[in-house]
Amino acid sequence: MKKQIVMTLIAGALMANPSMYGKVTTSPDTVLNTLPAYNGEGLELCATENSTDFRLWSPEAEAAEVIIYPTDRNTAATDTIAMSRGEQGTWTANIARGMYGKFYTFRIKYKGEWLKETPGIYAKALGTNGERAAIIDMTQTDPEGWENDKGPELKSITDAVIYEMHHRDFSMHPSSGIVHKGKFLAMTEPGTTTPDGASTGIDHLKELGITHVHILPSYDFNSVDESQLASNTYNWGYDPVNYNTPDGSYSTDPANPKARIKEMKEMVKALHDAGIGVVMDVVYNHTSLNDDSNFSLTAPGYFYRHNADGSYSDASACGNETASEREMMRDFIKNSVAYWAKEYHIDGFRFDLMGIHDIETMNQVADTLKKINPDIFIYGEGWTASGSPLPEEERAMKMNVAKMPGVAVFSDDIRDGVKGHYSKADDRGFATGKPGLEETVKIGIVGSTAHKQVDYSKGSNATRPYAAEPTQVINYVSCHDDLMLTDKLAASMEGSTEAERQRAARLAQTIVFTSQGTPFMWCGEEIFRNKKGVHNSYCSPDSVNAIDWTLKTENADQFKYYQELIKLRKSHPAFRMTRTEDINRHLVFDDTADTPNLISYTLVDNANGDEWKEIKVVFNGSDEPREIKVKKGNWTVVADDGQINAEGLGSSKGGKVTVAPRSALIMAR
Repeated sequence: MKKQIVMTLIAGALMANPSMYGKVTTSPDTVLNTLPAYNGEGLELCATENSTDFRLWSPEAEAAEVIIYPTDRNTAATDTIAMSRGEQGTWTANIARGMYGKFYTFRIKYKGEWLKETPGIYAKALGTNGERAAIIDMTQTDPEGWENDKGPELKSITDAVIYEMHHRDFSMHPSSGIVHKGKFLAMTEPGTTTPDGASTGIDHLKELGITHVHILPSYDFNSVDESQLASNTYNWGYDPVNYNTPDGSYSTDPANPKARIKEMKEMVKALHDAGIGVVMDVVYNHTSLNDDSNFSLTAPGYFYRHNADGSYSDASACGNETASEREMMRDFIKNSVAYWAKEYHIDGFRFDLMGIHDIETMNQVADTLKKINPDIFIYGEGWTASGSPLPEEERAMKMNVAKMPGVAVFSDDIRDGVKGHYSKADDRGFATGKPGLEETVKIGIVGSTAHKQVDYSKGSNATRPYAAEPTQVINYVSCHDDLMLTDKLAASMEGSTEAERQRAARLAQTIVFTSQGTPFMWCGEEIFRNKKGVHNSYCSPDSVNAIDWTLKTENADQFKYYQELIKLRKSHPAFRMTRTEDINRHLVFDDTADTPNLISYTLVDNANGDEWKEIKVVFNGSDEPREIKVKKGNWTVVADDGQINAEGLGSSKGGKVTVAPRSALIMAR
């Protein structure tokens, strides 16, 4: 951020007094904005059995060529075809015969020099490490029954229960019982169990009751060498190379372009057959490489934002940031997500560092996807990692989400309010006994919408409502980033027992799963797995990241709690309201201002058509019991003293009720 401020000050000084530093040069972005955009079809390959057409968008190229190869790597070219200048900045070439089974790259001449070869930015099939694009018949990658495949239907995103996972984490541990460890196919294996018979894999997800898996990046990324998979290199995959093809490290044969495509489709179909949707984590905000990226080797500079001195701007803190507001980058993002939705039947998209993108692009993305599948949903990180030349009012940030009606953002309010600040390991939150965070947690409970009983001026992060409707907020306490909940509790609850930490975890997740908005959880927390205290395990080995499935038996009560918590939410629409006006009408807070670490509210009048007329929800984050007053009547106790059962634990007549330390009390009638 400091670097960006300095650059802004320098630029401002130059504008005020150009003679101070010599001649003011035109920003490279000003020139790039004038390049012609292509609005036709057929970028970069159209192949049939009888003809192969190439079209490359590279408006500043002086010449361009297509290079044909017999294999995916380590072979000499069999042909080099000069491309002809076409319309709207494109270059074209035609081969009057089918080329299935061949590989190709593009190369352009720019400022008198031939740049490195690239498979282009639109490549939909690749060989090892994505170095050469492949020409294949895509219909041969469809699994049996693919034409009838579809994900779960949703009335609203708030009906979703999202489970974030990484391919390797979920299947690599020996206790998983899964054959295709670390692969797309790991999710296609039914009947897998631990040595003591507990279900794992896709059966575990069905048993848990989640509706959608959010899979960390599955496109072709840079950090894993697909020719050396025996080395077991681990990475989350937030270093994009080729955006429109699955990563080969998750396939059984990276050299076979069809394998990675078909196996990912088989994974999607298996999850769909189990009633589970698939959310894809997409990282269009930056590329792994700068000058050598496929974007730069195709249209140098165009797809990125730059500082006044011509250097790459870096809101991603990864070396660059893409320019979504530029027409061809915007079209690329829209066309890419549309391709994944159509070809792979993806049900949702999570945008990494979405705040780098502009609002208009995200609105067009939502419109594009909803036309393909009305049940698709879009959410993202409503922040950047550093400053950006894009004006803040144009960014797809958390505080601007009301301008994006079809998009949701993560709530860092409920995250930090419930468990403590994400970057301070020892900082406690509401659920672990820290007072003063009640109003921040209440912001999360109402889905970051405007509520007459919530004082945003006392919020730790947001100081005003930002979601127009609760459908625009994702609630969570833990994800792949930073300390997962188990490790956060261990770091902040010094001297506590594991049982006490599990109790705190139950309270934390009960707040998330009963709040308005959409709940989101990190894989393995339902069996209280940890990552050995590693904050940023993006390249840590399997010994850190892999889920030890023996914990499912060891922590069976914890799993049962999560299972019942999810069942409760799915069974009762009162926790899934879609309109701010309904939350204001049906969610009434009690005055607990004089009691730290206590929040109490009632969902009244059959909220959102719920069969329960009233639902009393109380959270006690302190290590002391708290007494509250409940309207007298015949109540069913659903959660109490660290236990939960969606059908009911027992009954109560109301009146003065004691809420056990560090627990939730939920009663209904």
